[in-house]
Amino acid sequence: MTEHGQNAPGETPISTQNIPSNFRAGADIGGTFTDVILLAPDGSYRSRKVLSTTDDYSRGIVDALTELTSQASAAPDAVDQIVHGTTVATNAILENRGARTALITTQGFRDVLELRRLRTPQLYDRFYEPPKPIVERRLRVEVTERVDADGSVLIELDEASVYAALDRIEAEEVEAIAVSLIHAWRNPEHERIVGGIVRQRLPDTFLSLSSDVLPEIREYERTSTTVLNAFIGPVVKQYISSLDRRLKGAGSAGELLIMQSNGGVMAADAAALAPANIVESGPAAGVIAARELGLRAGFADLISFDMGGTTAKASLIEKGVVARTTEYEVGAGISLSARLVKGGGHALKLPVIDIAEVGAGGGSIVWIDKGGAMKVGPRSAGAFPGPACHNAGGEEPTVTDANVLLGYVNPLGLAGGEIPVYPDLAEKAFAQSIAPRLGLPVLDAAWGAHTVANATMIRAIKAVTTYRGRDPRDFALMAFGGNGPIHASGMAASLGIGTVIVPPAPGLFSAIGLLEAQQERHYTQTLFGSLSGLPSETIESAFRLLEDRARSEIGEADLTIKRSVDLRYAGQGFELTIDVAGSPESPTWIASVTDAFTAEHERTYGHSAADEPLELVNVRIIAASGKAHVRPATLIAERSGSNAGDRTIYFGSTGQVQAPIIGRGDLDAAPQHGPLIVEEYDSTTIVPPGSTVHLDDFGNIVMTMPNANA
Repeated sequence: MTEHGQNAPGETPISTQNIPSNFRAGADIGGTFTDVILLAPDGSYRSRKVLSTTDDYSRGIVDALTELTSQASAAPDAVDQIVHGTTVATNAILENRGARTALITTQGFRDVLELRRLRTPQLYDRFYEPPKPIVERRLRVEVTERVDADGSVLIELDEASVYAALDRIEAEEVEAIAVSLIHAWRNPEHERIVGGIVRQRLPDTFLSLSSDVLPEIREYERTSTTVLNAFIGPVVKQYISSLDRRLKGAGSAGELLIMQSNGGVMAADAAALAPANIVESGPAAGVIAARELGLRAGFADLISFDMGGTTAKASLIEKGVVARTTEYEVGAGISLSARLVKGGGHALKLPVIDIAEVGAGGGSIVWIDKGGAMKVGPRSAGAFPGPACHNAGGEEPTVTDANVLLGYVNPLGLAGGEIPVYPDLAEKAFAQSIAPRLGLPVLDAAWGAHTVANATMIRAIKAVTTYRGRDPRDFALMAFGGNGPIHASGMAASLGIGTVIVPPAPGLFSAIGLLEAQQERHYTQTLFGSLSGLPSETIESAFRLLEDRARSEIGEADLTIKRSVDLRYAGQGFELTIDVAGSPESPTWIASVTDAFTAEHERTYGHSAADEPLELVNVRIIAASGKAHVRPATLIAERSGSNAGDRTIYFGSTGQVQAPIIGRGDLDAAPQHGPLIVEEYDSTTIVPPGSTVHLDDFGNIVMTMPNANA
């Protein structure tokens, strides 16, 4: 804020409920930009968008936070809490830069990671090769023991075999050890003994036990998740320690929280012990922000679309509820959850927000394949060398370069002019490597790149709607990220979506979402059997054991508990997670749960079998901290601003048109007609011809597409 209470460039005021006694900060790292939000006690916030410091991501966070506190005339220790969304865990998996990891397993089961589920993502691809196991075979060692599926011990643990296994592991100088013994989800006693021996023998080695990470049935998924947790453990631990040291070195003593894949936040030290929970940390924050703002603004059914510099992410919010899943794979060309399409990545069977992610962002490189077809991504120019138009060393054409040529991006600079733009370099990149090979003028080649990027990103939207039995036309599209509002109208037109919403501070929206999230933990336990045949007190006891564990680990008695169950028809190989209310000991509980499952099965798969018996597979709880989190309540757009002239923009078959350039503050409740360019500090919204746009009471740009009601 300026000394007169007016907003400096890049600031957006917010009115809040439960104003905090001190500052809070949100820091979101992307492949190209790092966004930091500083929320003041009076409800105003300052923002800073900087290029990500890829050599040490924590440096960019601390530098931006130091600058913001200085602008606010606040001491560094005035920040009580820092909430962080990070891609460090995801990147470690995608780039295979995790720790040297060993796996200890039951004799005869060392090849579980190799056998996988015998699924292929493309049914008729004869050349398909599954991803290489994270743990090479010679580091997968066996111990003598065997537990039956009912938990009974068939072969006692031979501790001599454990010491022999550790002899081999120690000689290989591994940094992390995963332990996944057969049926440890039912009886973890042997795993606990092995874990104790490992801690005594190799105290400095990161240890991951399957009975702690994922006490569920299915050997491959449980082993894969446990191994992933170990693989990224030392990397995440080192990163969190480095960030904590930098923050303390800069004078900050605030509590450090990390966004989880499930949309809640957890203490940094807990994240260091269970890093598999933060693999999708970065994208989750934007979905949470979309849900909260959507509910306040009256949009309960949303497609959340986040397009940054490297990737584009989509998620579904239905009736105000974020879609979550435990069917997730990482390391594929498109990271998504799918019950029927598997085999492209490593199984991560932990609760995550159901996000589909594709390698298409502003920095994604445009290229021509051997068949002469234009492609976009997944390779990205990143922050460095960046798009050609940034003049930072990048020479290959990118989506951002295409948008500059089309007139969608300010030709002078981004982030309020802090990042200069050189249109001549964008033109040179397309003129040299794209336009001649396609036999097109440069402008048409740029339009083609923009269109191909849209088609690539539509895959992500279909993955969370059409592939889930939902019609995207039944939802509004909330677009954010630095590039989301540029592409949103074109994607909405292709999908028949009638309403596009661009929230305030769209380029910083995920950082805002970090301040919206609650502290919460997810717990699960397999309880397998007939839903009607299991004693009600057994099911209730399983729920209460998880709730007692949550209170013990979170350290608070006042928790908000949400219960759910994984159900399937008898004989099925997959489950649906159903939220449940009340106690299983209630005489109407089974009937209400059955009705809910039948409705969800019908909605997801298009059919149901109401007379078929149901099997219970897992019980789950979500435990949210009872301590109220201060959240931004209403985002209000800046009302100042004036017309900044016109710019020529290109719309394919429509050709070039002159479009007025306005600020968000130039919009009001009365609809204005496109074409328009709404230009802000952190993003640009393109309103095509035939569309109308207005500003709602919450500062959202609401765009109505042509024939929206047709």
